[in-house]
Amino acid sequence: MSRELGSYNQRVSGELQDSLDWAQNAVAFGPVSRLILKLFSRVHVVSYRASGGRVGGRFRKTAPVLLLTTTGRKTGKRRTTPLLYVEDADRYVVVASVGGAPTHPAWYLNLRGDPAATIQVGNRKLAVGSETAGPEERARLWARVTRMYPKYDDYQAKTSREIPVVTLTPSATAHA
Repeated sequence: MSRELGSYNQRVSGELQDSLDWAQNAVAFGPVSRLILKLFSRVHVVSYRASGGRVGGRFRKTAPVLLLTTTGRKTGKRRTTPLLYVEDADRYVVVASVGGAPTHPAWYLNLRGDPAATIQVGNRKLAVGSETAGPEERARLWARVTRMYPKYDDYQAKTSREIPVVTLTPSATAHA
């Protein structure tokens, strides 16, 4: 039974990840592609939460995924986004790429408005503070995130904006 469940989780996780990758690459960044990404993101979040990260906790079996929950800068509603990450000492590092879209993702704009957020890594939920990496730190972290997920370089080449690299530091003062 356990082996069957593990196989099922791998298959579902792979299908979710392949579908999300297809959605990012299928259509130019317009309303349709944003809607598709939003739908896949919601399915990913539900699957991740329900399984404690066993389903949806890895992208293409290599890149780890966390859930970032921010407060909407316009609505004040909590918004959750699955993101690839690397660890840097006690921090988590995420990339505001949106697949090389011409504008920053909503979650990044939300963090600029309120740097306190919550992350879920597997079963663990942590309150975090966020900060956009400065030029030197970004260069160092960019090398690490592109080793983990080389397509970030392709995304940067697709857009005229500098894709932000964001550090998430666990903090007792951030709201959960």
